[in-house]
Amino acid sequence: MSSLISCFMLISVFTGVSGFSVTTDTPNVQVKENEGADLKCSYSADFGSDARVEWKFSDLKGSQTYVVFNGKPTTPYSSRVTTYGSNLRFSKMTRNDNGVYDCEVSGNGKFGEARVKVTVLVPPSPPLCRIPNSVTTGKSTILSCHDNDGSPPPQYKWYKNGVLLPADPSKIAGFKNATYQLNAVNGNLEFRSATKMDSGQYYCEAFNIAGPPQRCKSVNMEVRDLNTGGIVAAVIVVLLLLALLGFGIWYANKKGYLPRDKPKPNVVYQPPSLYGGEDEDGDFKQKSSFVV
Repeated sequence: MSSLISCFMLISVFTGVSGFSVTTDTPNVQVKENEGADLKCSYSADFGSDARVEWKFSDLKGSQTYVVFNGKPTTPYSSRVTTYGSNLRFSKMTRNDNGVYDCEVSGNGKFGEARVKVTVLVPPSPPLCRIPNSVTTGKSTILSCHDNDGSPPPQYKWYKNGVLLPADPSKIAGFKNATYQLNAVNGNLEFRSATKMDSGQYYCEAFNIAGPPQRCKSVNMEVRDLNTGGIVAAVIVVLLLLALLGFGIWYANKKGYLPRDKPKPNVVYQPPSLYGGEDEDGDFKQKSSFVV
């Protein structure tokens, strides 16, 4: 009985491995920018001798295009891509080639595919940093840091007065009272309620596996109390200016320096008499009339 079970299991194993397959020896390719690379793809004989092989590319934004169609490289790739068997050879790759490449094989009513992820290595450039010069005590503020050139996308470190800020300050004894939150992926250094202890010289550093890290210029950030005395003084000055302006208008109007509208005379309409009227002496005179 045991021999029959063993035989059945052996038959099952051979059945499982006899299925068609599409595989790659290069599932993850890392290549320096402007250098060449090979993307490999192989398939089992189940697809037949006339199997159709196509390569598709999907960039980091999800846009998809053919690299090889009908056995030939498409126009955007024809100058730098050649095929040998079912494989691809790039003579040069740029940062725009970052993404995934799918080798799709079809034949004898079967379909299979293998995926190759390509990372074009580009060192980071000096990141763009936004660091405020002044922050009010108790207010929130964000220091930002970003680099568009690095590939793979860089991560970020922040320094204060030349000292590296830990990503999790609660785990470091000297930073337990720190009020910041650091995001190493998007480069933001956030202070939800800034204190005077947060004042200092800040700069950011971008880094990846492609080359040396790059940093931005340091900026001094000062945390200050709200200047209530200055605000009160400014309000008083504005009120005084408004009062002076009002007095000036009143005085100019009183002295007649401002134009005034002339009063219009009252005109009373008096209809003419049908029979006569008074002369200059007040005597009544009869008007001439038509007599039959």
